[in-house]
Amino acid sequence: MQRTLVLIKPDGVQRGLVGEIIRRLERRGLKLIAMKMMQVPREQASRHYAEHQGKAFYEGLLGFITSGPIVAMIWEGREAVTVVRSIEGAARNDSRRSGARPRHESDSRLGLAGAR
Repeated sequence: MQRTLVLIKPDGVQRGLVGEIIRRLERRGLKLIAMKMMQVPREQASRHYAEHQGKAFYEGLLGFITSGPIVAMIWEGREAVTVVRSIEGAARNDSRRSGARPRHESDSRLGLAGAR
């Protein structure tokens, strides 16, 4: 069994996609272990995205992730990381087909970011 962190970012929360994302993950056989809606403090965002510090998109990423509430979830299941990545990737591909450009590498049409 694997566990993975899934963040529904401010745009996904604002667009009312929390239920849809949970539905998709449950349909893929994952079990929700924990969930919390929160406003991410800048200091916590800086620690979470430390690997991107110094990159051109870093400040925009911090501004975006702290711009509104997120939903943080822990999911468990067989190949949980792969399942989340497949859902995230499908959403990202939909976004590209529609002409939208992701803000950074983990943005997607669903406002979903999975653990790497």
